[in-house]
Amino acid sequence: MKIRIPDYACLYHDTKEEFFNDALANSLKSDDCEIKFELSGNKLKVFATTYKTGAKYLQLRWNNEMRKDVRVLGDAYERGYGDLQWDTIRPERMMPWYMAVSNGSDSVLNYTGRLTECFGVMVQPNSIATWQYDTKGVTLWLDIRNGGNGTMLGGRMLECATVIFKEYKEVSAYKAVSEFCKEMSPEPYLPEHKVYGSNNWYYAYGKSSHEEIIADTRLVAEMCKGLHNIPYMVIDDGWQPNPVDAPWDTGNERFPDMRGLADEMKALGVRPGIWVRYLINGRDNTERKIEKPEYWYLERHKKVFDPSHPEVLNYVAKTTQRLTKEWGYELIKHDFSTFDIFGWWGFEMNGKITWDKWSFYDKTKTSAEIVKNFYKVIKDNANGAVIIGCNCIGHLCAGLHQLNRTGDDTSGFEWSRTAKMGVNTLAFRNTQNGAFFMSDADCVGITGAISWEQNKEWLFALSRSGSPLFVSCKPGVLNEKELEELREAYRVASYQADEFIPLDWMETTNPERYLLNGEEVTFNWYTKRGNESFADTIK
Repeated sequence: MKIRIPDYACLYHDTKEEFFNDALANSLKSDDCEIKFELSGNKLKVFATTYKTGAKYLQLRWNNEMRKDVRVLGDAYERGYGDLQWDTIRPERMMPWYMAVSNGSDSVLNYTGRLTECFGVMVQPNSIATWQYDTKGVTLWLDIRNGGNGTMLGGRMLECATVIFKEYKEVSAYKAVSEFCKEMSPEPYLPEHKVYGSNNWYYAYGKSSHEEIIADTRLVAEMCKGLHNIPYMVIDDGWQPNPVDAPWDTGNERFPDMRGLADEMKALGVRPGIWVRYLINGRDNTERKIEKPEYWYLERHKKVFDPSHPEVLNYVAKTTQRLTKEWGYELIKHDFSTFDIFGWWGFEMNGKITWDKWSFYDKTKTSAEIVKNFYKVIKDNANGAVIIGCNCIGHLCAGLHQLNRTGDDTSGFEWSRTAKMGVNTLAFRNTQNGAFFMSDADCVGITGAISWEQNKEWLFALSRSGSPLFVSCKPGVLNEKELEELREAYRVASYQADEFIPLDWMETTNPERYLLNGEEVTFNWYTKRGNESFADTIK
């Protein structure tokens, strides 16, 4: 379907719904709202405002006889949770950011007659975009709320989003979606070098120390010895005084000197990285609690800072400067921001990213505008450090973060979790790799609890995917042969030049067949007992 001004529009605001049937006009206006469209080529800019009431949602509908012999792919609001998939036509399905509609199967390498239609919005919109597909047309919902209430635009004409439709003929669906991601994100913010290395979370799980980080550093430095591209060693949660919580201005008794630790890591041949959760301040009755005024906090949660408040943003800026400029860390992994801001995980969102009836401190900006500005403050104060978003909104951080964790956590103890979260993420969101950001499908967790034969499959796939590779390896777990295999994976990941394309991703959520630089390879994501996800819940 070729893009055009929509056939129907509806602006929802605080007091009522403004319907515009048979829209098909560049400008639509009522007493309290206005919608404008600017069509150019295959892109449509959408603008809206309200004058007295708060703007909530803009619904756009294109009526058209659509193809029925297709499968449909949608994206995720933030991370994937093992649920990304090509599905049958489900008219009620809400698909964040973009959708692809394709006939045939990528398992068949003859692409004659293949047609993939893609519908999306350009990255960094000022709204949260969600699509629906049915046999009679497509619908786009633009969430322009401020938290759970209407945004008080006061006549400010909001550029809600730039909508894009595109068709791809005689190519695989994977090729089509990959190219469409580049169309939506023409100016990604990518690191100057390939990012790879180690992260201590998936064996330490928050229980670590200065000495253990140095042991981790020695291991990754040895594994990458002689490589031109220096690896990273990322210190995850557990270095700060309160677990998974503020403050971020000092280490704890196990991490007495954070600047000294970064210097020592550099001297051993790695780039030091650090984890942070900017917006939480949840500790009660503790001497390590940081006191902040009540107006810093979200209306809906009195332990989470409001990222629309200028003083909070200044706090985020100073925290970022401390971690990078003062302490010398060259990578920041910031976590939990979507959950902290909106109160829901991605799998709980279905057309809405938060519940109704709460607002940010600044009621004049949309949630998307507030989140983007929060990301930008981190970028502008990072002193050139690499930024990895975890639990960030991919379509909003594209162009602002160099890397993004595109799936939920893998595991150092449950193979079924790695197979579900990691494999699904790698297969379905690697189309964003190098287009939106470098797409991190999460770690290989090496604790000894998962067999090396299983972890080796995941390690090989990640290292050959062209995406970042992070490994959590407990020292002393691997034998010499296994260490050599890890060393080879790091070598390949240090330049990330391979092309890795799923073939059976239209038939399964855990693809097994891939094209690696044009040659087919097959993986086994199952143990002899099959998929053990249910067994893991009853142990």
